[in-house]
Amino acid sequence: MKQLTFKKKQRLVSNEQFKSVLANKISFRNELLTMYIARNDCGYSRLGVSVGKVYDKRAVVRNRLKRLLREAFRLNQEQIPAGFDYLLMISRKFTKLDKGTKPTLKKLTFQQINASFLALVEIAAEKIEHSE
Repeated sequence: MKQLTFKKKQRLVSNEQFKSVLANKISFRNELLTMYIARNDCGYSRLGVSVGKVYDKRAVVRNRLKRLLREAFRLNQEQIPAGFDYLLMISRKFTKLDKGTKPTLKKLTFQQINASFLALVEIAAEKIEHSE
């Protein structure tokens, strides 16, 4: 079994990198996540994660969510189309669930995040396949 890693070179870290992906304006959403994608010249996939304070003011909760999103990427990187940068954010729809009461990020499980991530990857892969 191949050991999957998430190397430093696979991360989007600078503000310029994030802005470049956002400027591409290709995005996919579901109830939990928004995924922005942009083609890169690296030949491998890179991931950036952004979780704003608007969803939860506690850093420990936001950091947990970021770890779970990176883990979903790491475990599924062989299913993700290579040569693209991916930027993951919490969807605005998430705050509108449950009739105006803000659901908490604290209660999200890895299974929910992973399923949401894989659904977006599938949609993105279809879009990429049809555009080529």
